[in-house]
Amino acid sequence: MNAPQQFPFARQSAGPAPLRRPGSIRRTTSIDSDWPDGFGEPWIMTGRGRDLLTPFDGGAIEVASGGFTIKASPLREILAIDISADHPRVDEMVGVRAGGASRTALADVLGDLRGTPLFQVLDDYAGASLVAGWIWSRWRDDWHQRMASNRARSGASSKGRMVNICTGFTEGGSSLTADGDVDHSDQSATEVGPLANPDDPIGWHEMPVQQGRPLARRARRIDVWRGEGVLKVDAAFQDSGPNPQGTRTAIHEYRVYAEVDERDGTLLSLQALPLILPFRECPGASMKATRMVGQHVGEFRQAVLDTLVGTVGCTHLNDVLRALADVPVLASLLPKEAE
Repeated sequence: MNAPQQFPFARQSAGPAPLRRPGSIRRTTSIDSDWPDGFGEPWIMTGRGRDLLTPFDGGAIEVASGGFTIKASPLREILAIDISADHPRVDEMVGVRAGGASRTALADVLGDLRGTPLFQVLDDYAGASLVAGWIWSRWRDDWHQRMASNRARSGASSKGRMVNICTGFTEGGSSLTADGDVDHSDQSATEVGPLANPDDPIGWHEMPVQQGRPLARRARRIDVWRGEGVLKVDAAFQDSGPNPQGTRTAIHEYRVYAEVDERDGTLLSLQALPLILPFRECPGASMKATRMVGQHVGEFRQAVLDTLVGTVGCTHLNDVLRALADVPVLASLLPKEAE
């Protein structure tokens, strides 16, 4: 068997967000993870999101916001949940485990929130909870052994669980050990700076300072505006957290540029830039993402999962693309023309 194609490590952040464009709308979301009782214990995840309209004459108008607080078990089950909306069915999410189960339950229970920043951060709970524990690798040398011990204590099997789930974990790749576990000895990470642009401090929603202990953050940005007769999209994504040296380290970062036909919602073009990724195979997924061209972006939450399956896709790039499902909703809020 031939090993999968390898690429140079992706180790370069895009830096802070660009300045907001007049006549655009920006959605920013974040999910912060905190372990008040220590590693391997239930943890608290706090989601925040905001849609900010920038009129042609400048300024800013907040058009929507939302958030959640989730207490998650070490196996990523929802132990408790509180959301910013007054929703009669939210307690039905308690007991649901992150992943396909949480996405299905979210659609069934809270599907009427689709299109809102609240729904976006809730949908992102699955991916954020999968990655969050990585930040402990910056703070403890035994973090991976502790994770394996916690899984064994809970009765969860880990053998072979990662093989062929994505491009980065293709069978035979440098990212996996012989028994199919993740080979963390060859994992890359990169120091990063702030996401907010100092010349546009309100370009991101307010996020608490993270420092001095293991804390994780998944952050997203989606800018939408009209140009050249189409909808233009600039999307960014990062998984990061503070390190003991007093700076921040990221394990994932993507930048995606897209053009969408506003009349029928068709994706016209797509460029996915792999900026920070942990393994040499990971950047290969960005070339396959163009398979989404020609599909309706409003259906991306499911269409991405159907199209970029297994080793064709990247778990985290797929989430970036799935979030584009709300581009038509965001575009409907854009001003029609300059005054």
